[in-house]
Amino acid sequence: MSGYIRPFLEIGLEDVGLVGGKTASLGELYTALASQGIAVPNGFAITAEAYRDALSRHGVADELHRLLDGIDKTKIRQLASRAAKAREIIYEAIDTPLLRRQIVDAYRQLEREAGNGVAVAVRSSATAEDLPTASFAGQHDSFLNVRGPKDLFEACRRCFASIFTDRAISYRIDKGFDHFKVALSVAVMKMVRSDLAASGVVFTLDTESGFRDVVFVTGCYGLGETIVQGQVDPDEFYVHKPTLSKGYRHVLRRRLGAKQIRMIYGRRGGEHATLTCNVPEPERRNFCISDEEVLSLADIAVRIEAHYSKHAGAAMPMDIEWAKDGADGKLYIIQARPETVASRGSADVYETYNLKGSGPLVVTGRAVGEKIASGRTRRIVTARDLAAFKPGEILVAPATSPDWEPVMKIAAGIITDKGGRTCHAAIIARELGIPAVVGATLATEKIKTGIEVTICCAEGDVGKIYQGKVGFEVTRTPVSELRQPRTAIMVNVGTPEMAFRTAMQPQAGVGLARMEFIISEHIGVHPMALLKPDKIKSAKARAEIARLVKGFASPADFFVQRLSEGVGTIAAAFYPKPVIVRLSDFKTNEYASLIGGEGFEPREENPMLGFRGASRYSHPAYAEGFALECAALRRVRKQMGLSNLRVMVPFCRTVAEGRRVIATMAANGLKRGEDGLEIYVMCEIPNNVIQIDAFAELFDGFSIGSNDLTQLTLGVDRDSDIVAFDFDERDPGMLEMFRQAVAGAKRNGRHIGICGEAPANYPEIARYLTGLGIDSISVNPASVFRTMTIVSEAEADLQKSDTRRLTAL
Repeated sequence: MSGYIRPFLEIGLEDVGLVGGKTASLGELYTALASQGIAVPNGFAITAEAYRDALSRHGVADELHRLLDGIDKTKIRQLASRAAKAREIIYEAIDTPLLRRQIVDAYRQLEREAGNGVAVAVRSSATAEDLPTASFAGQHDSFLNVRGPKDLFEACRRCFASIFTDRAISYRIDKGFDHFKVALSVAVMKMVRSDLAASGVVFTLDTESGFRDVVFVTGCYGLGETIVQGQVDPDEFYVHKPTLSKGYRHVLRRRLGAKQIRMIYGRRGGEHATLTCNVPEPERRNFCISDEEVLSLADIAVRIEAHYSKHAGAAMPMDIEWAKDGADGKLYIIQARPETVASRGSADVYETYNLKGSGPLVVTGRAVGEKIASGRTRRIVTARDLAAFKPGEILVAPATSPDWEPVMKIAAGIITDKGGRTCHAAIIARELGIPAVVGATLATEKIKTGIEVTICCAEGDVGKIYQGKVGFEVTRTPVSELRQPRTAIMVNVGTPEMAFRTAMQPQAGVGLARMEFIISEHIGVHPMALLKPDKIKSAKARAEIARLVKGFASPADFFVQRLSEGVGTIAAAFYPKPVIVRLSDFKTNEYASLIGGEGFEPREENPMLGFRGASRYSHPAYAEGFALECAALRRVRKQMGLSNLRVMVPFCRTVAEGRRVIATMAANGLKRGEDGLEIYVMCEIPNNVIQIDAFAELFDGFSIGSNDLTQLTLGVDRDSDIVAFDFDERDPGMLEMFRQAVAGAKRNGRHIGICGEAPANYPEIARYLTGLGIDSISVNPASVFRTMTIVSEAEADLQKSDTRRLTAL
């Protein structure tokens, strides 16, 4: 074809100036990757020359200059009025017989390939769009389910005119783009019948932390516009790149979205268009695509990332749109662009936000970003409400629209009723560097205008809105100031939600991952209640368990999948560094508080010294529940391929008990030494120190649990106000315990670390342990940098002492 038309087959990444970033990328996909088995719908581009020629017609550019030169984007009404007039000018100027004829001819060619009246998507593509430094996401208009030459030409005119939407004008001003140096091209692409199936977005990194070793897939029923517009809460999946490349085909983690509505083909007023309808409840309870389809999308995404990275000469994380055709069952890629926010976070400074107080919890949703902000709320329901918005307020809305971006740019934070982490509100919040909580059901009902709230996205995947102004601190640590000590500084990780973020900090792996946190937060049910439902007395508990396990082959599968995905997420985040997961260490009162747990736990006067830790694992009262824990860990190591996972046994009182646990684990498929499996034991009972030589024969390593070891050595309950003042890890007796533990482990060639907070709370303990030659110190993420500094200084002092001693000799 010639003139203003270019088929996808003649377009590549080098054609951004001709067809814009979006269409150049579509052409690249079609020409370079379709031959490799990646399905891309065919189409054609109307080049930016059509727009430039329209601009050069008599008086058009002059009139646009009068409207746009010196425009003040903060004057919302002025911006709206002038933008509307500018769109009218382009809409009229683009209408020429030559362009109309060429578009019709190109559409007829597409009909010959795909059938008469083929439905197409008409998508804008700016010459400054989808670049590594600017996404232009949602700035211009696109149209779906367009059929026939008449409707197609009308959609193309409106598409060209959208170069002067309010939001596009505002965006160009913010990014420093000259309005007259950005041109618009239009892509016309055969529609995929995802209205009959599903669609979504894939990122080749974690969108919140910027963590590069995962593929993040989102999906919903119907056309994908509902995800972008934030109208639905989509399904979410993670796939781990390093193990995928080794042939392990397993979804790392998943979250079922509400998927409230689907967008389908429709007809309004005689024109083909789209409409939305509610998704029936049974469909909403199912994932919109299968695990195998998730893995196929991950495969495709990794290949696309590799292709674009090779072209760019540097790692290029990607933002990819996909659609499943309900007619032929295939997965199609309909867009790929460089990811422009999470991948560009500064690596020079580590910034962490931490709440310093608390307040009544108003609503929760999906956290976007990892920051905290306070401010007064402003509820926005329609565009008419935007004029009242003041800088520094927190925007509360059912969902956001690209037209709202001038206001979003002055907001301190964003809260929406609907949407997932790839919706419009989430994309813009990340780009602006402000916290957002999306999919916060009923937020607009519970939060009125003018209320002081704190929006917190620094507590993992769940974003929380607290009533009132809650204090928080921001810690900024220059990487240049960090000194890596010889002693391994590891981290304690309680929840999978914090894993990706924490893994990006300097550390040597995970010294303690607490399984009970995952069970309480992601499962919530007592393992034995899942296995023996007939023993559950509470009808309410039975109903809640039935709701939770719905859709799983069995209640046991529910437990194993949830636990393995939680543990697997932590192991994947730090892969291939060691991740030590501690087997469940609930006390009986804590187990009893789980759903259905009351009937399975004895009542104990002192649960601290009761039926906990190792004593449970081979006991008839819990052995079947422990088998589920082992099944989950076996799944992580063998099916997910996360061989960096090590297992740690807590509260092992005697050597005989240690032997029973090792045997029970082996019977459940976790045999020490098999496939490199290492089994550690907590060193938290004085007997572990006294008999360390005997314990060393059974276990590969030790981790000092300073909290319990201090309580049991000093005979102090640290939770009792009247005696807690005697709880002190710096007591001479405790220091001797530490010394004997480290010396005993080293005598037996076993790894020895500490996973309590004593080294973080007391620098002198960190120095003392360093002097003993402990192998690792594991602390909470917030304490890592401080502990690194203390240990580095201690190592330097030891080196000076050794040098002085050698000099004296």
